[in-house]
Amino acid sequence: MEALKGFDIDAPRWDQSTFVGRLKHFFNITDCRTVLLPDSRLDEAKALVESFRAGSVPPGTTEEQLHYAKKLYDSAFHPDTGDRMNLIGRMSFQVPGGMAITGFMLQFYRTVPAVVFWQWVNQSFNALVNYTNRNAASPITPKQIGVAYVTATSTALATAVGLNLYTKKAAVKGITQVVISRVTMAAPGMIILPIIMQRLEKYRFMQKITFLHGPLQVMMVGVFSMAVSKLEPELRESIVSQYGDRVSYVYFNKGL
Repeated sequence: MEALKGFDIDAPRWDQSTFVGRLKHFFNITDCRTVLLPDSRLDEAKALVESFRAGSVPPGTTEEQLHYAKKLYDSAFHPDTGDRMNLIGRMSFQVPGGMAITGFMLQFYRTVPAVVFWQWVNQSFNALVNYTNRNAASPITPKQIGVAYVTATSTALATAVGLNLYTKKAAVKGITQVVISRVTMAAPGMIILPIIMQRLEKYRFMQKITFLHGPLQVMMVGVFSMAVSKLEPELRESIVSQYGDRVSYVYFNKGL
């Protein structure tokens, strides 16, 4: 113990007044590798932490070993009761568990039953994590736990299903608006240009260059113009402020 004199096993390993120190601390307590360790290894870590607190450690124990033992102890045992926590509710399981559930929710969302099921799984996972890491010093009855679980789960399910249905209506509305806007933007080239070409094709010189009709139409699509004075006030003012009277017309195509 002389070599470890002054070592505080309950103090954070890194300076918590700095961002980097806090980042290292939370990376340490959420290290998902600890969930792979057997219970026997976790029990050994707990025994070492408790023996050090009692003022007795095996000869040759180093600070690094104590830091690692405390890491395992914090990851697997409840700070109030000292009991081993269930694996799924541990903070060290948050990353793999949360990633897996999120992936399934993103993948299976097209049907209401799939949304309901995976939202239920997600909320059940969150409830288990909250219960596992609860403040054990404040007693809570099974009825309170049940009410909280049902309320949180039902609210999440209702919200998820409602939003899923709303986004389908939003998709219809969005597609409709896009279609209308695309048709409107294409109108000058698709309506006016055929009329112009029909008139031009009556001339003999146009009848002699039929192979150029396609390229000519492509070129004409790109040279439709509009007077700056007929543009929206905001756009007109922007052009005038930047170019003055040098620009009288603007040119556009089918919105590409």
